[in-house]
Amino acid sequence: MKNKILNQIILLVAVVFIVSCSTEDIRNIAGPKGETPPTLPTEVNPIDINEDGFDFLEKMQGQWTGTNRVIADDYEWFSFDYRANSPSSIHGIFDGGSMGNLLTTFYVADFKGKRTLMARNGGVLSGIYRISYFVLDKIDNSNGKYFRFVDAKGGANTMFMELRFKQDSLYFNAYTSRLGLQSPASRHMTFKGKRNDMELANTAAQAVGFPQNVPAWDFSNGFVEENLYVNPGQSEAQSASFLAQSETNDVFNLSFESGDPWRIDQQPYLAILNVKIEMNPTIQGKGMIVNLSKEALTDNNGYFVSDPTAFDSVLQFADLTSGETEYLFTYQHPGTYHVNVTVDMDGNGFISDGDITHADQVITVTPEGTHEITITNINVEN
Repeated sequence: MKNKILNQIILLVAVVFIVSCSTEDIRNIAGPKGETPPTLPTEVNPIDINEDGFDFLEKMQGQWTGTNRVIADDYEWFSFDYRANSPSSIHGIFDGGSMGNLLTTFYVADFKGKRTLMARNGGVLSGIYRISYFVLDKIDNSNGKYFRFVDAKGGANTMFMELRFKQDSLYFNAYTSRLGLQSPASRHMTFKGKRNDMELANTAAQAVGFPQNVPAWDFSNGFVEENLYVNPGQSEAQSASFLAQSETNDVFNLSFESGDPWRIDQQPYLAILNVKIEMNPTIQGKGMIVNLSKEALTDNNGYFVSDPTAFDSVLQFADLTSGETEYLFTYQHPGTYHVNVTVDMDGNGFISDGDITHADQVITVTPEGTHEITITNINVEN
């Protein structure tokens, strides 16, 4: 009976996202086939948000769910959780698990003599730490509202992000040139989704007094040039990027080593959550998915709930390789989370018949706190 319910859940969730993210509803702002855009100027001319653009921060709030194409790989379900973490900044992160993470913080800053919006984007991947800084340089108020953030040193020819808001839909593309090595920038990611939830974002906004038109970080003097990453064989940096490398994904030490001007330890309001996993012989050596969600994914007996909308409330979904027994969520929004570990028994990468999990567990994460939870009794076969 439980297997039949689980199959229905998977089918219903798939149908929900196919319908909500159909091409009729969502326009791909990368072009009809995601073509590389034409060569763009390298000049960086910030938008003055005292005239237009400050509304981006409020538009970006919320949990967005939809589809994501990264290079040539398609993800039929993806989620971004953007919440305020100061009066003038909004933050979201994808914690990918063993491979690393990817974050973007959008915030008010003074840059090149203007009050503007900037973005801090990057993370750590297989021991390589990269943080890049972008600045808002274009707005289009037709067909919804369009915003473009370009590399704060090399401009759009080096890297840029473009986002369009139309009613309750978000279209989000990212373009890269490997920090200037392969200009012009080509499409790296295309996310197309809808706002699924605003409750958590509203709670965060009220807690930090968001939004306010005050600088979250001061970049009025630009960047320290000697700290910027310079590509091999080049004499100067092509991008406002900071890099460091290690054998581990230690974002704390790497942020110092990279020369990143706005390190992880300086980010306001965000917290740390370490999830430990108690192993047993049945699940030993298997891959696992660690989910943080707003609603419970399993009942008190450890079986997946029958309501498919609960799975839409997943905020973080980290994949752990075999042998890992814990995972550290950094840059974590405060709040109450249902923590679920699903053991991928058949290795197919998603929830399916035969996967093993446990009874629902909950933890409350406090602002700038360090927290830990241990998941036990992972022994319920669905």
